[in-house]
Amino acid sequence: MRLLHTMLRVGNLEKSIEFYTQVMGMQLLRQNDNPEYKYTLAFVGYGSEADEAVIELTYNWDTNEYDLGNAYGHIAIEVDDIYAQCEQIRSAGGIISREPGPVKGGTTEIAFVKDPDGYAIELIQKKNYAEL
Repeated sequence: MRLLHTMLRVGNLEKSIEFYTQVMGMQLLRQNDNPEYKYTLAFVGYGSEADEAVIELTYNWDTNEYDLGNAYGHIAIEVDDIYAQCEQIRSAGGIISREPGPVKGGTTEIAFVKDPDGYAIELIQKKNYAEL
């Protein structure tokens, strides 16, 4: 078994695709419309769906805003240089909701970004596993 994707409902598909591709550096892997049921799916990620988990952006044509509720946490992405990545995201118009630094009570460096719909994305500094 393997993890395939995480689905997020989005209010503005074009804005979300732009965020995930231009700000977060992912690729638009595929997109398809379902006119009968009035929705569009777009899959974004850092690599092929055959090899990596991706994000499914679901746009329901008659809905442009969602209540995120209080059960959703975040999507986590490992980065090589958390400080440089946050600067790149900020320069591209992204919102850093928690500046990079150690997690409370630990040493792992994290930061948080918000996507256009308010979903949280945690950036985690890549560890040198040889030193662990």
